[in-house]
Amino acid sequence: MKPGKELIFLPLGGSGEIGMNVNLYGCNGKWVMVDLGMTFADPSYPGVDLVLPDLAFIEERRADLLGVVLTHGHEDHIGAIPYMAAELGVPLYATPFTAGLIAKKLKEEGIEREVELNIIPMGGSLQLGPFGFRYVAMAHSILEGNALIIDTPYGRVFHTGDWKLDDGPLLGVPASGEMLTDIGDSGVLAMVGDSTNVFNMEASGSESDVRAGLLQLVKTRKKGRVLVTTFASNAARIATLGHVAKETGRHLVLAGRSMDRITEVAKATGYLKDLPPVMSWDQASGMAPEKLLILCTGAQGEPAAALSRIAEGNHPALRLEPGDLVVYSSKQIPGNELAIGRVQNALATRGIEVVTERQAHVHVSGHPGRPELEAMYEWIRPEIAIPVHGERRHMEEHARFARECGVKKTMVPINGSAIRLAPNGPVLLGHEKAGRLLLDGDVILPADGATIVERRRLMMNGLMAVAVVLDRDGKLAAAPVVNAQGVPVEADKEAFLAECSDAAAAAVKGGGKPARPPRGGRNGRGGRGDGDAPSGDKMVDDVRVAVRRVAREWTGKKPVTEVQIVRLG
Repeated sequence: MKPGKELIFLPLGGSGEIGMNVNLYGCNGKWVMVDLGMTFADPSYPGVDLVLPDLAFIEERRADLLGVVLTHGHEDHIGAIPYMAAELGVPLYATPFTAGLIAKKLKEEGIEREVELNIIPMGGSLQLGPFGFRYVAMAHSILEGNALIIDTPYGRVFHTGDWKLDDGPLLGVPASGEMLTDIGDSGVLAMVGDSTNVFNMEASGSESDVRAGLLQLVKTRKKGRVLVTTFASNAARIATLGHVAKETGRHLVLAGRSMDRITEVAKATGYLKDLPPVMSWDQASGMAPEKLLILCTGAQGEPAAALSRIAEGNHPALRLEPGDLVVYSSKQIPGNELAIGRVQNALATRGIEVVTERQAHVHVSGHPGRPELEAMYEWIRPEIAIPVHGERRHMEEHARFARECGVKKTMVPINGSAIRLAPNGPVLLGHEKAGRLLLDGDVILPADGATIVERRRLMMNGLMAVAVVLDRDGKLAAAPVVNAQGVPVEADKEAFLAECSDAAAAAVKGGGKPARPPRGGRNGRGGRGDGDAPSGDKMVDDVRVAVRRVAREWTGKKPVTEVQIVRLG
């Protein structure tokens, strides 16, 4: 597909899911990309932490790609950059704080000289071929959240990015209703917008209210440490906790590398100027508990994060004791319930009190509820609404709500949907290749490839390895050796392996599986009798089948079974 005299919207990630945002706009033969994010793996990808977008569609057309414009610095919008930007070979554009985060990522990967990173001031603009971009500051749960005005010969798009409304922002100055109304007055063809909180009937709330809630909570604690866990990217929350520390006479301690990174970049770009001095771990270890306010990562139960290690008592310097308080100043992301519960149970076991947003006003979302969406549609008044950044249920509801707000045309995309916005849009032109790639160690793999399929089989059924040694005449030189991993036999393992060895020997001799008496709960099967010994690949197959039959009768499982034939001489 090559865009003609038209405006095309084509998401490669973030439509039908929350995370991994990648959006393409096409016009007059050229493409631009908005955001290049990743998402975190779930248990269906064993051994994998990060999921990346499959960019095959645009990689095949990279000569027509003009650049990547980033809305803000959350991982689901910039996280894939270190793994994919060099391959795309086009410039990146971001505001100062976001650019600072990206620069660190590029340096960590050693590709800072391979990727061109351009810094655009807040409220600034740029021109990429037929596309004109202007940044519009929006409130969000990270510094420098931005919407984008995208001007083309065929109409203007308002790409909201992640946003909310906040009457009392603590860092940054988001666009006012008057400014957004002016944008709407200029005429907007399409609004491509955040659907995350469309089912929330109330507005998300202000960071100023969270500051008051946290201050009140910490003030009531006269004894013990207070630990607050939140998303490291929320620099406004870091500023809030710095204020709370000063007001309550506590010393601020930061735990977690990402917390340090965000703080460093925020200070370098002119934010967090009033943050009090941060106490080191060594200093904190000798400080009276009631003098400490610890801010740490791990709100989503990540095993390697600071809070998980503290909860398990494995942190190198920070300890919690009965009477201490842990505050979850964060939202529980769907899918993380078990991991979060594991950490909270570990804390409870040690006599540590836990407070979440359900017990106190200690968090507000960074995404718009219905009242905020309604206000945005009143201001922008687009001809077309294209919901993104949500699961299918969120996006369908967003489309219905947009129509209630007076938008005449809506279309709900999936990843790969090529939608012509103008002229005469929206029209679904077709579906292009979109999918997932997995970062497995240092290797990028297809999500539906052989490696992950094999790993799932190993995870579900276990592994059996059989070694058969033959002499020069092709006869068994010793009893076959069988090893099993992850096969559910436990105390009976020795007897199980002996029976597998006998079955393998019978298969080599051509006699099949030897007869044995029935066992409790299993049906014994007699052998086939003596026969001609198999050879080559047939012997491997016969041994595999024989051993798997034993495993199935013992366990009901069909383990992955590998057979190695060794011939002496």
